[in-house]
Amino acid sequence: MHTDCNARSMRFAPLGRREVTADFAGGAITSDAGALLLGATDRAIGMIDRFAACFTDGRKSAKVVHDLPTLLGQRVFGIALGYEDVADHDEVRHDPALAPVLGRLEARRPGCAPLAGKSTLNRLEHAPELNSRYHRIAYDPEAIQNLFVDLFLESFAKRPKRIVLDVDATDDPVHGNQEGRFFHGFYDCHCYLPLYIFSGPHLLAAMLRKANQHASAGAVDEIDRIVARIRQRWPRVKIVVRGDSAFAHDEMMSWCERNRVDYVLGLARNPRLVERIHLQQAQAEDAAERTGQTARRFADFSWRTRTSWRRRRRVVAKAEHMPGYGERGANPRFVVTSLSLEEADARTLYEAHYCARGDMENRIKEAQLDLFADRTSAASMRANQLRLWFASMAYVLITALRRIGLAHTRLAKATCGTIRLKLLKIGAQVRRSARRVRVAMASACAYRNEFELAHIRLCV
Repeated sequence: MHTDCNARSMRFAPLGRREVTADFAGGAITSDAGALLLGATDRAIGMIDRFAACFTDGRKSAKVVHDLPTLLGQRVFGIALGYEDVADHDEVRHDPALAPVLGRLEARRPGCAPLAGKSTLNRLEHAPELNSRYHRIAYDPEAIQNLFVDLFLESFAKRPKRIVLDVDATDDPVHGNQEGRFFHGFYDCHCYLPLYIFSGPHLLAAMLRKANQHASAGAVDEIDRIVARIRQRWPRVKIVVRGDSAFAHDEMMSWCERNRVDYVLGLARNPRLVERIHLQQAQAEDAAERTGQTARRFADFSWRTRTSWRRRRRVVAKAEHMPGYGERGANPRFVVTSLSLEEADARTLYEAHYCARGDMENRIKEAQLDLFADRTSAASMRANQLRLWFASMAYVLITALRRIGLAHTRLAKATCGTIRLKLLKIGAQVRRSARRVRVAMASACAYRNEFELAHIRLCV
């Protein structure tokens, strides 16, 4: 614990006859009282203990001060609470609210804090493939990857009619001369190229990759693994893979066709495709000129590339004319799909099925901007992959809080960053006695009702 000392009073502008003073003698006060809800959410879904089961702890148990579940919980909860770097934990380890949530009231060794500092957490992040003298905690990548899918499957009360897997790649700028550093021309920077797979708000995969490869590299293997895991539980559930034109290649589509998986994929336009819908494009242009508004027409046809596709496939086209858009106003778009006309006509397939994939970009922003999934500044890719998984686990935790505790409230669709700001970063006084730990939050807390409702749903 921090050394207690006499606090020096600070004077501020008076309020009438009253002096306004401040000091740091408030005692055990936290700004992270919402960690209680994170702890309750973790107990509801059993995430941290199962995450810890994916690791192997080679330390001598008699000398262990911070056990593995506590270390992992501290890192994941810390990210959820806004502490992106391990260096932050030299202060966070003294937090009077986070320590009880992780089951630690007192340090196990004199002179230590209840929770781990930056050096211990840094050794955790640099877990090697084999034990070394200073790094004795290793992890199983396959077990961690499967845990994401298992947590997703357990979020359903009953078998769903359809599961849509959204797949996409994004940039993750590097922080220096790191392993796997390559320049990517599209993003115009040196970066990694992580692959994400979501289903609605649920994160199923986050794979760190070098940027010197195609955006779809490894996607088929990841989807194969996820689909196999899903069908172990629900053999006949309908699965649809959705992605942009980077994933519309024959390998992906052929795999889907062999494995009874449907696909809705963007298709990069080319002169042949544009010529195929010249009539619909002319109709859209004529309608736009008459009304002054954007006009759309849709086409539905069978298509095959000259060399890269093995067979003909259904393509849906949107012929759109937007006044003032570009030089000519034309904005054609194409989608290749395995869904039949009976399942979705051209307009429905494009507007309701394909365009919905854009919401995945919001989920990636939550992971990278709100939960620091792009804070991959370690020297090795293995350490950075683990950092990405820590951030991804924090995302899964807050998503579960939103799904279980905040349904039908004003935070039901809030981003992770908003939930942190409104519900997790709450100031409170922490009082400890022999019988209880009391966390006293402000009576005027603006989101008191949501907090109390989440508690009831998670704990009662």
